[in-house]
Amino acid sequence: MRGLLKSTLALSIIFAGLSGCVPVELARRPGSPPEVGIIPRPWRLDPAGGSFTLAAGTPVVLEEGSGAGAAAAGFRARMAAAFGLVLPLVRSARPASSPSVVFTTVDDPELGPEGYRLSVRPGGINLEAVTDRGFLHGVQTIYQLCPASVFGREGPRAGPPVIPCLEIVDRPRFAWRGLLLDVSRHFFSKEFILELLDELAMHKLNVFHWHLTDDQGWRIEIKRYPALTEKGAWRVDREDKHWNAREPEKPGERATYGGFYTRDEIREVVAYADRLGITVIPEIEMPGHCLSALASYPELSCGGGPFTVPPGGVWPIKDVYCAGSEAVFAFLENVLDEVLELFPSPVIHIGGDEVDKSTWKACSKCQARMKAEGLTTEEELQSYFIRRIEKFLKARGRTLLGWDEILEGGLAPKAMVMSWRGTRGGIEAARSGHDVVMTPTSHCYFDYYQGEPAQEPPAIGGFLPLEKVYAFEPVPVELSAEEARHVLGVQANLWTEYVPDPSHARYMLYPRLAAMAEVGWSLPERRNWDGFRARLAVQLRRYEAAGMTYARGRFASSARPAVIE
Repeated sequence: MRGLLKSTLALSIIFAGLSGCVPVELARRPGSPPEVGIIPRPWRLDPAGGSFTLAAGTPVVLEEGSGAGAAAAGFRARMAAAFGLVLPLVRSARPASSPSVVFTTVDDPELGPEGYRLSVRPGGINLEAVTDRGFLHGVQTIYQLCPASVFGREGPRAGPPVIPCLEIVDRPRFAWRGLLLDVSRHFFSKEFILELLDELAMHKLNVFHWHLTDDQGWRIEIKRYPALTEKGAWRVDREDKHWNAREPEKPGERATYGGFYTRDEIREVVAYADRLGITVIPEIEMPGHCLSALASYPELSCGGGPFTVPPGGVWPIKDVYCAGSEAVFAFLENVLDEVLELFPSPVIHIGGDEVDKSTWKACSKCQARMKAEGLTTEEELQSYFIRRIEKFLKARGRTLLGWDEILEGGLAPKAMVMSWRGTRGGIEAARSGHDVVMTPTSHCYFDYYQGEPAQEPPAIGGFLPLEKVYAFEPVPVELSAEEARHVLGVQANLWTEYVPDPSHARYMLYPRLAAMAEVGWSLPERRNWDGFRARLAVQLRRYEAAGMTYARGRFASSARPAVIE
C-alpha cells in the first residue's frame, strides 16, 4: 500500500517542535466528583453543581419500547466489572422514582441517529436517544464521568463512583468516524481486535476498516479457495530485518510468519462490533496489492508466476490481477460472495490503489480486453475493472468504496471514494456527486512519526504530531455547501509495515486517535487546542487504567486539568 509515497517519505523526515505542557490540576477534595474531561467534546455541556453516587442496587430502568437494550446491558456489565456494583434491570412504562438510571427513547430531530441527551442529578441519571447507537454513545460519556478505573481490565478497583451533575446535549458532526488497521503486513490476533473495538467505542468512533488482504498476507478464510490461507496467509520470517531489506523467499524455505481469521472469528468480531455501535468495513484489495492471492493461485496473473508471499517491502508492484481474464472476475466474485456473507456492512472496500499497469501493457489478454471494450488507455482498463466489480456489488445491495485512484479512467457510477493522496481526489469526487471519506496522508496516517525520530520507535517516515491531527478540517474550502454534503467524515489509518505488535500499534494510535475522534465528532467552533490538551490529561489516565500503551510526548504530561470544560 501507499508504496511510492512511503518510500519517498522514509528518505526525508521533517521534524517540528512538540506541543506545550498540560495545565496543572488543583487538588480535589476526598469524596468530590472527578473532573470532567470528555473526549470527544460534546456539543453542549452545562455543569449543574452537586453529584450523584451510583450505589449497589440502583435500578437501571428501560421504558417500554426502548431501543437501549445493548447499551443498558453494557452499562450494567461495566459497573459490575469496574466497581462490583449489581444494578437490577427494571422494565417500566413510566419513569422510575429516584435514585435510578433511566434509558428513554425519544423522537427528537435535534439528536439525530447517533445523538443523545444526558442529565445527571443528585437523584439519578436520565439518558435519552433516538436509536441504539445514540444510547451507546451516551453510555460512553457516562463512563468518562466516572473514575478512570471504570476502564480497567483487572476487576473491581474502587467504588461506588461519584458522578458530577450536568446536562449534555450531544451528536456527531460526521456520520463516518473510522480507523483502518492493516493486518496484512503484520497479523493481529482476534483478541486484540476485540480490545481495539472497545477502544474505538471509547472514542465514539463508529467504523472499523479491516484491511484484510495485501501483498504480504491474506487474512480471511475463503472456503472455496483454501490455498488463500494455506499458502497466502504465510511468509518466511524475516522479522529481524528492516522491512525494505528483506530478501524474497528462497527455494526450500518454510513460510512460518502469518495467520488468518476463520469465518467463525470474523462473525464474532462483526457481532461484537455491532453491539458497540461499530460497523466493520472489509477491504479486499484489487486489482493490485494481491501477491498473496497470486502466490496461492498464480493463474490469476498476466504472466502465470510462480510467486511467493513477500516478507517485506515490494516496489513497484508489477504483478497484479489480469484484467483480461474472465477467470479473475469469477474468482473475485466468488470471494466477494463469501465476504458479503460474513460482513453485513452496506459498504465494501476494494482498494484500487497503486496499480502498476506495465504488466497489462504487455499482456495479450489485457490488450484484447481493451480492444473489445473500446478502451484507449490502461487507466480506462482499470476503470472497466472497478466498474465491473461495482456492478456485481450493486446487484447484491452493496456500495463499492475505493482509494482515490479509482477516479482515474472514470469513476464507477455509484462508487464512494476514500481520499488519501491529499484532498484533491475527494474534492473531485464530491463535485461529481460521489460520497467521500477524507483520510489524507498529511493528517490521518498514524504510521508516521509523532515525535523526534531518534527518540521514537521505527516508523514509515513523515511527521504527524498530535496538534496537526487536531487541526485537520475535513471539508475543503473549495466545496460549495451542497458539494460538502458528500463529505461523510474522516478516518485514521494505521498501516503496519513497521508496527509488529499490539503495544506498538497502541503507541502509534494514542493519543492521536483521541484528536481524530474530536475532529470527526465536534463542531469546528467547539474545538479548542488548549481545552483539548486539558481534557487529554484525564484521557491519559483512562488509557493507563485500561493498560493501553500510548505515546508520551510533552503533550502527554502527567499534570492534570483543574476545571470542567
